[in-house]
Amino acid sequence: VQLQASGGGLVQAGGSLTLACAASGFTFDDYAVGWFRQAPGKGREGLSCIGKRGGSPFVADSVKGRFTTSTDNAKNTVYLQMNDLKPEDTAVYFCAAQRYYCSSRAQAYNYWGQGTLVTVSS
Repeated sequence: VQLQASGGGLVQAGGSLTLACAASGFTFDDYAVGWFRQAPGKGREGLSCIGKRGGSPFVADSVKGRFTTSTDNAKNTVYLQMNDLKPEDTAVYFCAAQRYYCSSRAQAYNYWGQGTLVTVSS
């Protein structure tokens, strides 16, 4: 199982970015994929999760209405569309996978991508 996150960069406040998480070695039929972020000096925050088998799908209150998670099964890729970005969204963003069920807990995930840096300027 491997995950490759991409799409980070520098954007002005109010702008948009789309992150991609390319997965290999598994399919979304059997694994849930979550997005997390970690800002400097802070813990890892769960943002969202998508999985066919359910569990605890969630969207964090801090990004609700601004971030959307979707999948492209043909490309085995999960996307995080981020709109109306704010300086407090600046962080390293990670995708992670675990078998079957969604969870908001980072500890529940067995596989992690390398992270992609998002910087939002004011």
